[in-house]
Order: sequence, then structure tokens, then C-alpha cells
Amino acid sequence: MYAVKKKVFQLLQPSKFEDRISHMVDLFLMGLILLNVAVVFAYTFPLPDQVLPFMKTLEDVSIVIFSLEYFLRVWTADFLYPDYTPGSARLRYLVSPMALIDLLSIIPFYLPMLFPFDLKVLRSVRLLRLFQIFKLTRYTSSLFSILHVVKRKASQLISSMAVVLILILISSLLMYNVENAAQPEVFNNAFCGMWWAISTLTTVGYGDIYPITALGKLIGSIIALLGIILLAIPTAIISSGFIELGKHYDGRDTETHYCPHCGKKLH
Repeated sequence: MYAVKKKVFQLLQPSKFEDRISHMVDLFLMGLILLNVAVVFAYTFPLPDQVLPFMKTLEDVSIVIFSLEYFLRVWTADFLYPDYTPGSARLRYLVSPMALIDLLSIIPFYLPMLFPFDLKVLRSVRLLRLFQIFKLTRYTSSLFSILHVVKRKASQLISSMAVVLILILISSLLMYNVENAAQPEVFNNAFCGMWWAISTLTTVGYGDIYPITALGKLIGSIIALLGIILLAIPTAIISSGFIELGKHYDGRDTETHYCPHCGKKLH
């Protein structure tokens, strides 16, 4: 049983190209993920009645396969975290980002069995199946690199986003107090000011709401310039993260694969 369990673990992990069986499993799961995402988009179009049963069957078969994959990953989690007891390893895997993505991608199928939904709510819940596309990060090193950098720089990114949020709150209240008397139908509360602040800071500028007073235009100009400066900070943080990642992996075997959950080398 130990040998079978280890083989299952190896098959489910990102493969080396020479491991043909594991590589075929990876390609099959990637193809199934992309196919299911295509089905979600296809449902937004008027489809012939003949096609619907096929798509429903495809969804059912895919859910069975993804559910089996999920439970097999939980079962083999003690190989992923060998320093933990089997129970602790499975618990740690269950709360890992990739495991949560796996769960969110299959849970819409089972929720209607447990709770009654009307059709509109059910359609909204089924959109959670789009989380399946994040499962591709297991098999694509470039996507894993992005996630790895974001995880390493999370505290710095959160700090920079906190500064942006503070600026949004201050600028929205300032603009509301300055512009409310001149155009009360536009800046009728602080949330309208917040919508203006977000569109200005992100340099989108939809043009549906804007200041007309001289002081409002002055404040808007300053905030727009601050937005350009502040929104460049996360880009610099992520760029430095990629530079550090390149140094970190420099000299490693390029054919070696690393776990998308913990970054450890897979043997």
C-alpha cells in the first residue's frame, strides 16, 4: 500500500518530461481544466438543445475526476509534508491555497444537493468553477513563479496597498466636502467620492464623475499624480521579487520540479 500511495503522489505532482505516465496525467488534467472553463463560457451563449446533454455529461465526468484528484491529494499529503504526522500533513494541505482552489472548483456541483437554490443563485454559484483555471499553476512554472513572488512579497504589497487605501479614503472625503455644494447630484455622499478617487488613482478616468470647482480640480490633479507614484510601488516590489527569485534558483537543476504548495524540491 505504501508503494501504491507513493506512486499516486508522484503521478499527481508536476512531472519531469521523461516520466511519460506522469506527464500524460498532467496534460490530461490541464486539458480537462481548459475544457471546463470553455464550457462555463459556452453557457453564456444560446446553445442547441442537442449540445446541452453532452455538456452536462462532460461536467459530471469532470467533477468526478476532480473530486477523485482532490481526495487523492489529501490522502497523499504526508508525502508532501514528510516532517508532519499524517493527520497534521492532511490538515495543513487542506488549508493550503491550492487545496482551497481545488475545493472551490468542485463544491458548486455538490451544493445544490445539500441546499435548495433558485436558478439565478445556482448560476452564480456555478461561476466558482472558474477557479479551476488556477489549478493550472501546478503545471506551469511561469504561473507558479508569479504566485511564489507574490507570496514572498505579501507583507510589502499589503503595506503599499494600505497606503493606497488610506489615500482613497482621504481623497474621497476631501472631494465630497469640496464638490458637494457645487454638484450635490453627483457627489451626493462619500461613496461617490470614493468611486471618483479609485478611477482617478488607477488613471482610468471614466468621466462619469469629476470636479468642477477650482479647488476640486487642484485636489484632483494632486491625487492623480500621487496615484501614478503610489501605484508604481507594487510594480517595483514584484520586480525585485522576480530578481530575488532568479538569484534563488540560479545554479539549480532546471529539470528539477518544486512543489507548488511549499516550494520544496520534488524527488
